[in-house]
Amino acid sequence: MKTMKACVLHANRPVDQSPLMVEDVPLPEPRTGQIRIRVRACGICRTDLHVIEGELPERKLPLIPGHQVAGIVDARGPGADRFPPGQRVGVAWLHRTCGHCEYCLAGRENLCDKPDFTGYTVDGGYAQFMLADEEFVYALPEGFADLQAAPLLCAGIIGFRCLRLSGIQRGGRLGLYGFGAAAHIAIQIARFWGADVYAMTRDKRHQDLAMELGAKWAGGTVDAPPRSLDAAIVFAPAGEIVPAALKALRKGGALILGGIHMSNIPELPYSLLYHERVVRSVANNTRSDGEDFLQTAARIPVQTHVEVFPLEEANRALNALKYDAIKGAAVLQVEHP
Repeated sequence: MKTMKACVLHANRPVDQSPLMVEDVPLPEPRTGQIRIRVRACGICRTDLHVIEGELPERKLPLIPGHQVAGIVDARGPGADRFPPGQRVGVAWLHRTCGHCEYCLAGRENLCDKPDFTGYTVDGGYAQFMLADEEFVYALPEGFADLQAAPLLCAGIIGFRCLRLSGIQRGGRLGLYGFGAAAHIAIQIARFWGADVYAMTRDKRHQDLAMELGAKWAGGTVDAPPRSLDAAIVFAPAGEIVPAALKALRKGGALILGGIHMSNIPELPYSLLYHERVVRSVANNTRSDGEDFLQTAARIPVQTHVEVFPLEEANRALNALKYDAIKGAAVLQVEHP
């Protein structure tokens, strides 16, 4: 039996306890409509922390996490002919949808009633190989090396959807709360669209990165920006940020919550919501989000700032992410090109 190296989660535990075990596991075989991908790089996302530590409900154990994958088509199952062997491709969080629920039929597949998610309900990219439904795989733009491409597949796509839902316009003022992997890409899109960006984040290194990437101003997580905001996005999974972000919005402004998990939002005075301010969450992404974002990212082109870890050090990388020790995005280098 052919095997591969993978980081496997057997029980939900804090990443401080190094819950991922590097093991030899069976090499997966693609089924109808699937391709097997030889993983070159896999981004580490805060959602991985929520999955591994059990903040999201347990859906599959044992599990190979990881959902920001850049790799090469290695094998194809029956009926899979969209990508030739050897093509470079990317895999994101949305692994598969049912295709027939009311949301899928309405073009809102991110809200599918019976979805699968890469690295959560199915095995993901913390491994040498993985399987993916070819209809949910992206062709990667040539301008991005594997390590730089990996964070685009979730941090980039979700940040792009947040920006779309914020309604930010050219000349508008946008606030970003938390300045990790998603925000450091989103600011580049927002600046490309002509918006002014204000960054609120607790770490001085992240504030400095925001200024390097064109922010008008950077301050602490709940500091008031120097001007009122037309829209804001909260990327940090901390509900206590929401009142401060609402307070910073002008009348009619939109607050977008970009995380899949967030601590409880404290009680709010109605005055913070009055004057038609809007609070809206972002759930997953559509394939259209991914395709549109990758085209936009290639036009700019987006520059991802990455810290690289070998596959065997996934636990160390997750700890660094948990304690805000990553400037930009953490990426596992699974294979050297």
